[in-house]
Order: sequence, then structure tokens, then C-alpha cells
Amino acid sequence: MFLSDVDIEKAVRKGHIVLKPFDKKRLQPVSYDIRLGNKFIANDENATHFVDPVRKIYAKTREAEVKDGQEFVLHPGISVLGTSKEYFGSDDYLIQIGGKSSLARIGLMVHNTAGIINPGHFLHVTFEMTNQSNVPIILRPGMEIAQLTFSTLSSPPRQNYSRTGRFVKDNWKHFVPAKSTAKRKTSKKKTR
Repeated sequence: MFLSDVDIEKAVRKGHIVLKPFDKKRLQPVSYDIRLGNKFIANDENATHFVDPVRKIYAKTREAEVKDGQEFVLHPGISVLGTSKEYFGSDDYLIQIGGKSSLARIGLMVHNTAGIINPGHFLHVTFEMTNQSNVPIILRPGMEIAQLTFSTLSSPPRQNYSRTGRFVKDNWKHFVPAKSTAKRKTSKKKTR
């Protein structure tokens, strides 16, 4: 069951949902609009030959920080990472992130597949934004970029993301550098 605007506001006031900063004007009937932050990560296509996630070889990237009032141009067919201005999470609810239809209609996809925020995960969410259009899209920090929905759980989970999650400490720093071709030193194990 999804929380209504009334229940989202109650849960924030009681501390069952952390949502900072909270602005009642961004409440929708069953969702809450969140805004685009100031940081972006783009792949450096000139320095990347391929990506092999099984071998933990990822694209070389470059990070950009855009000040409030400035713009970031997202070109057609390009994917970038961005972050939210809001910090949010809950131990009690499943949070799902979705795009806004007004932005989807111009070709902006705000997440590829990672739309679930598990109970216990508190973060500035990382957006996986792609321009599906044939013209550039201007992104501005502070613009409403996505919406959150909150679902009740059938029972408390055995696991909490704060103890088991891969990105619990830093949701932004997640790329693993390419493996070096130099020989790695191996440590000798002591035997008894």
C-alpha cells in the first residue's frame, strides 16, 4: 500500500521518514517531488575502450559541479549520473523513485533500473539520467527531477540496508578503477 500525501507528511513529522529539506509544496497526492543536485559524473569516452562489470572494469569518468543558477547540457543518447538535493530514507518504508511525466515527455529518463531504496538506506540518491530525445536537454540544479513513493511493508525485514548495503557509506563514490596490468603483490598466509 502506498502512502498518501497526508500519511507522507505524518511519517516525516514522526521521524519514520527522513526527508531533508522537507517542503510541503512538493507533496503530490501519493508522492513527493525531489530536486536535482549540483554534481554530475559523465563517462570519458576518449579514455574508455570498454566496460566489463564482471571483471570490475568500468569507464573512466569526469565529475562536474554545477552551481545553482547554472546549467548542465545533456546531449542526445548520453547517460550521466546526477544527485539529489534532498537527503532521505526510512527504516520503516520501501521508497521507490520514478520520473516525472513532464520530463519523460521531452525524453529525459532519470533512472535506468535502480528505482528501489531499501529500508535502512539514507542517502542523496544517485540518478542515472539519459537523454532519449534527438535534441539536447538543459538540466538545472534545483529543478524538480523525480518523485518518491513510499510503500508499507508486510512485516519488518530481517535485514537492514544500513548493515548489508553496498552503497551504505557513500552512494556517490561507487566506480571501481580499472584493474592494473602490473603484477599485484600477494600476501603470504601464515600456517600452523
